[in-house]
Amino acid sequence: MLPGMTWLVTGGAGYIGAHVVRALQEAAAHDQRLLPVVLDDLSSGHADFVPGDVPFVRASVVDTAAVRAALVEHAVTGVVHLAGFKYAGVSVQRPLHTYEQNVTGTAHLLEAMAEAGVDQVVFSSSAAVYGTPDVDVVTETTPPNPESPYGESKLVGEWLLRDQGVATGLRHTSLRYFNVVGSGSPDLYDSSPHNLFPLVLDALTAGRTPRVNGADYPTPDGTCVRDYVHVADLAVSHVAAARALADGRTLQRVYNLGSGDGLSVGQVMTTVAQVTGIDFTPEVAPRRPGDPARIVASGEAAARDLDWAMRHTPEQMVASAWEARRRAT
Repeated sequence: MLPGMTWLVTGGAGYIGAHVVRALQEAAAHDQRLLPVVLDDLSSGHADFVPGDVPFVRASVVDTAAVRAALVEHAVTGVVHLAGFKYAGVSVQRPLHTYEQNVTGTAHLLEAMAEAGVDQVVFSSSAAVYGTPDVDVVTETTPPNPESPYGESKLVGEWLLRDQGVATGLRHTSLRYFNVVGSGSPDLYDSSPHNLFPLVLDALTAGRTPRVNGADYPTPDGTCVRDYVHVADLAVSHVAAARALADGRTLQRVYNLGSGDGLSVGQVMTTVAQVTGIDFTPEVAPRRPGDPARIVASGEAAARDLDWAMRHTPEQMVASAWEARRRAT
């Protein structure tokens, strides 16, 4: 490994992190500054998601000493911080755990970075920081108003980066997005027990009828409306942000990675039935706490600065997720 030529991906054995790692590997073929190193405690990640030629450190971001050692040993120059507890609904029941993983973990990471002299970070934030906005399409200037401990913890994470930037010159940007779906490689799949796509595809695989959480929201079909973004598109923009920081370019403090229009859960269900060829009418379950009715974000700023684009149709999102799900069984 060349000295001073690596980016540490926290949570790099997870669904999104693994895609970012592979995108960094691809970019590093032309830019050696972007070679990835993975740090993950495997609480929700998978060791076999990490390519065999990528260094892997099994540790938690709340362990400052372990993170600092990884930064030094692998001559890390920047961090893509994806590690965290990311379930908005569950965070309402487990607020302390959520804050420990997402706020304390980020603080410990930043402490380790400062001690190791690593001064650039791309932070995986969330559109959950907006809560239920009073505009049809949120932009980076829409005031945050989180409605769950998860959304709150991500907003505090952004504040930590901001304040550390003032204190130490840390160079940073935070990427806000909501529902990440699909697969960029058939061997990488979303194994979350709470996300819509794996819940629906697991139900169909088991011969059960998928459920929607709430059908009485103030939306056209009564189901929640979200930005559904393909994980491979997301990975491209994480790498673009890392490269921009490595080039010394100034980025906005936050960017939305959004579609600008969104899809309802009902529309997703219809698309799943079409792509899989399994006809079903979803069962309606109660609303989940902490779930706003609609969050759709503009991606215009990220398109300008971070090579952001919605490169996949809803059908391609479902088809790639379905292929990865079937291969995982």
